[in-house]
Amino acid sequence: MNDATLAAEQQAILRESLLDERAALLRELGSLQEGQTRVQHARDVLLQDGDDGPQRDADREVDLARTDHLVRELSAVDAALVRLDQGDFGRCADCDATIPIERLRANPSALRCVACEGLFEKRHGGAPGRLTM
Repeated sequence: MNDATLAAEQQAILRESLLDERAALLRELGSLQEGQTRVQHARDVLLQDGDDGPQRDADREVDLARTDHLVRELSAVDAALVRLDQGDFGRCADCDATIPIERLRANPSALRCVACEGLFEKRHGGAPGRLTM
């Protein structure tokens, strides 16, 4: 097996992983919003029955933050799929170095190599869009 075949096989595996992640994000987003737009869903959470207005406000804020997080994740996955199609996949956006396959397996939508991601997080106060819920 030559390097080109291996690269093509790796790309196919990573594409499948990205498509699986995209489908899971869409399911979670659909489940969270129950077929509504972000604004409609936020309004419904705010108007839920009950006398605990401050708790509804907190619930709404958590819902909006979760929705925003899912939308950012979905956008990152879509951008990675575009990079795959355009041949830019696996290159660091900052230094243009090759992102190691191990990193891409762990996070197929990775935009930067580990060193550049560390610098980015240091400058911007944390990992963008990567939250654990």
